[in-house]
Amino acid sequence: MKKRILSGMRPTGPLHLGHLFGALDNWVRLQDQYECFFMIADWHALMSEYEDPSKLPEYAIECAADWIASGIDPEKSTIFIQSHVPQHLELYMVFSNFVPLGWLERCPTYKEQLRELSSRKLHTYGFLGYPVLQAADILLYKAGAVPVGKDQLPHLELTNDILAKFNKLYGGIFKEIKPLLTGTSKLLGIDGRKMSKSYGNFIALGDSPDVIGEKCGQMFTDPKRIKLSDEGHPDECNLYSYFNLFKDKLLPEVREYCVNAKVGCAQCKKDLADVISEYLSGIRTKREKLLKDKDFIRDILKEGAKKANKAASETMTEVRKAVGLV
Repeated sequence: MKKRILSGMRPTGPLHLGHLFGALDNWVRLQDQYECFFMIADWHALMSEYEDPSKLPEYAIECAADWIASGIDPEKSTIFIQSHVPQHLELYMVFSNFVPLGWLERCPTYKEQLRELSSRKLHTYGFLGYPVLQAADILLYKAGAVPVGKDQLPHLELTNDILAKFNKLYGGIFKEIKPLLTGTSKLLGIDGRKMSKSYGNFIALGDSPDVIGEKCGQMFTDPKRIKLSDEGHPDECNLYSYFNLFKDKLLPEVREYCVNAKVGCAQCKKDLADVISEYLSGIRTKREKLLKDKDFIRDILKEGAKKANKAASETMTEVRKAVGLV
């Protein structure tokens, strides 16, 4: 039998190039090697969007469309919405009884999220506990591994701490989770900061060529190149990092005309917009077709929830017995 993995994304806005190169491309490869459960994490989304959750249902459908358009195959992988599997919260509650507050307060990604979302009121019980829910997400399916970048390793370490404490208290139901380290792209947002839905500094998978052109036109470039006649430093330019990510046929030419000041940054931005638009054209076409039949997407999610419920129920039967619930 194939080993099982679990991964997910929060439906808090459009998926963008960071999602594509940081996760989705890898998921597509993994689904041929593992039994994959891919979760639209709406409970996690609600933890930050509780003041206005009105767009979560729409974003969840769009998230599924983006996944499928990017190559996630519902015949190979189980795609589902987290809140459609109630056992997530049940296992979360079990873990919440014994996880020390200190473990959560020291979590580096918790502190980072508070800084990144400083405009939100996130000093809440729920948001503090989101790593516990994340552990429940993973362990509910007895995933043998989780695809993560290096920046997400603290979450996985905390998950392993939680499962170790559970096993010590109640018996060895869970096995240690191994990381599947993924290459993290160095892709920054169009403003030079970390690409984030919170900052709105991204190029979405569903953006039209005109929108992509407009966003590329706003991108920060080589800070040392002030005039057209100034020699460029492509390795310090965000535009070049995008060209390099796409491994486009223009890449050698871009480096040459940048270093030798043959072409200005404005033209380089236009060239990049064309490259991105062409690269995303297939995804955009599939996405648009899928979103014309949202009932088809809902049926996929409904079938995925059935499969997820079956796996989750098997785990919770063991957990309930272990902790004395009948």
